[in-house]
Amino acid sequence: MADSSVSITDALVAYLRESGLEQSVMEVQMEELWPQVMGDVVTRLTRSVEVKDGMLIVRVKSAALKTQLFENRFELVRKLNEAAGAEVIKDCRILG
Repeated sequence: MADSSVSITDALVAYLRESGLEQSVMEVQMEELWPQVMGDVVTRLTRSVEVKDGMLIVRVKSAALKTQLFENRFELVRKLNEAAGAEVIKDCRILG
């Protein structure tokens, strides 16, 4: 008899995928990854981070940081997607 047991993690992932909730969960995870990927200084200068329909929206307190993040937005998207292990973010918007 073959072992047909499925781990709880695998079952949860399958459920999220089938129910269409996987993207929403990944977007929340991305918001939680921001401090880990960006570090303390950028996190302190960040007002908010959210992801909606593949768009990362970052609000910052500093015009200089806004410019720096905008200039490096493609690298930022790549790093966050790499940390999440999936292509969650398609584009980003940096707001002051």
